[in-house]
Amino acid sequence: MKTKSLAGVLIAFAMMAGAAAASAQEVTQADRERALQYLETTKKNVLEATKGLSEAQWNFKPAPDRWSVAQVVEHIAAAEDFLLTLDKEKVMMAPAGETGRDVKKTDDGVLAMVPDRTNKLQAPEPLVPTNRFGSPDGSIKHFVESRATTESFLKSATGMRDHVMDSPMGKLDAYEFVLLIAAHSERHTKQINEVKADPNFPKK
Repeated sequence: MKTKSLAGVLIAFAMMAGAAAASAQEVTQADRERALQYLETTKKNVLEATKGLSEAQWNFKPAPDRWSVAQVVEHIAAAEDFLLTLDKEKVMMAPAGETGRDVKKTDDGVLAMVPDRTNKLQAPEPLVPTNRFGSPDGSIKHFVESRATTESFLKSATGMRDHVMDSPMGKLDAYEFVLLIAAHSERHTKQINEVKADPNFPKK
């Protein structure tokens, strides 16, 4: 199946860590508010894109090798768990970032690159949809609960700039992985809207 996801590439980097020197940078309150707003906005967009869909609309596939809306939502929910666990258990334990790394440039790069669906990547087996949540409603419920956990981590974590881990976009710190989580759901909300824009998408 030609299923696409940025999260797939990240699995390959899950055990890899970044470079050496100590970092004194901290996440500012403005940073936290920015990320929280992005998490909330992208959650809202997922919910709005899937609101009121019929069973036929949930399960419509534009082509045999394309995902349905139901499958995309399941992937979003599963990837949220994966990425947050990676952030907590790998990134926060990784080596320190370089002193003076340009965090604004990297933050902005994540926000620009991840939602861009120009480059599409193969989803890894653990994140391919299998109806693991039982239904589209189950996927949505799981996603909302997982997003609340992500927001709680963002609000309470300390030292989010202190460690970095390799990724396809270079070395990312824990705060940037939170941005990535939100951006990943934005990326796949675009995919949902692409499915809904298909001329054969059921009208009801």
